[in-house]
Amino acid sequence: MEALKSAFDFSDFPRTDIWVARAVAAGLLVFPLLPHSSFAMATMIQFLMFSVYGMGWNTIGGYGGQVDLGKAQYVGIGAYTTAVMMIRWDVPFWFSLPIGMGLAVCWSFIIGYPLFRLKGHYFAIATIATSLILKDVFESWSFIGGARGLKIPLKGEMPNFLYIQFREDYYYYYIMLGFFFIGLFYLNWFRHSRIGFQLRSIKDNEDVAKSLGIDSHWSKIKAYAVATAFVAAVGSFHACYNFNIEPEDVMSLDLSVLIALMAMLGGAGSLFGPIIGAAVLVPMKNYLGAWFGARAGLVGLDLIIYATIIMVIAAFEPRGIWGLITRLRERRSD
Repeated sequence: MEALKSAFDFSDFPRTDIWVARAVAAGLLVFPLLPHSSFAMATMIQFLMFSVYGMGWNTIGGYGGQVDLGKAQYVGIGAYTTAVMMIRWDVPFWFSLPIGMGLAVCWSFIIGYPLFRLKGHYFAIATIATSLILKDVFESWSFIGGARGLKIPLKGEMPNFLYIQFREDYYYYYIMLGFFFIGLFYLNWFRHSRIGFQLRSIKDNEDVAKSLGIDSHWSKIKAYAVATAFVAAVGSFHACYNFNIEPEDVMSLDLSVLIALMAMLGGAGSLFGPIIGAAVLVPMKNYLGAWFGARAGLVGLDLIIYATIIMVIAAFEPRGIWGLITRLRERRSD
C-alpha cells in the first residue's frame, strides 16, 4: 500500500509541472479521437515506445550513473521470445510477455555480475560488446530464423486481443499508452524507493556510499535488471506491432545508442527526462527524415540537423533539456 501511495506521489514537483503533466496525459488519452494521419499515429506509437525504453535506461543510466550502451540485446530477447512462442507453440502475447521479461532479466543477472566489476568507459564498451556478440549469435541461429528473422502469421480474426493483432493502429496505441503509464508510475515509485536513494548515493560518490554500508555492486545489478524488464516488455510489443523481426532491426548498436541518447538529451536522472527526449527526437527523426528524404540532394541533411541539436544541448547543458528548464526556473526565482 505504501508503494502504491509512493507511485502516485508527485508532491515534490512544482504545481506548474503537475498541471503540464496532467495536460500532456489528457492529450495522449484523446489523441486517437482527433484528426490525424497514419504517419502521425505511427510516430506517436514510436514516441511511447522510446519513452518506455528511456524510462528503463534511466534507472541504471540516469539514477545509477552507469552508461549502458547495450540495451538493444534485451529488446531482442523480449521480441524473439514472443515471436518464437507465438509461431512455434501458439502462445498468446500476454503469456509470452512475462516469459520474455523473465529470460531477459535472467540474462541481465548472468552478464551483470561481471560487467559491474568494470567502471566508466570500460563498462560502456563491455555493454556494447555483449550486445553485439548476442546479435551475432541470433543471426547465426537457424531455430529463430537467423539473419532473415521471423515473420509472425495472423492468428484468426482481427481484432485479436490475445495475440494483439489489429487492423487499426489505435489499439496498439492504447496498449502502448498503458505500458507508458505503468512505466511512469513505477519509475516515480523507484526514485522514492530505497534502491533509488542507494543508486543516487553511488552516482554521487561510490566510496562514500560503500562506507555507509551500501552494497554498490548488488544495487547496480538490481537496477540493471529493472531497466532490462522495461525494454524487454517493449521488445515483445515491437514483435507483434511490426509482425516481422530480425536481429538488425531489434538488436543493433544504433538502437542501443538511440535509447541512451533520448534519455540523456531529455535529462538523465529526472522522472520526465526520457519522455521529453523521446518527444523531441522521435518526431524530429521521422518528419525530418521523410521531408528531406523526398527531396533530391537533401538526403542525410536531417541527420546533420539531428546531430547538431544534440551536440549543442550536450555542450551547454549536460543535464539535458530538463536541466535547461530547471536552470531557467531558478533564474526566475532569484
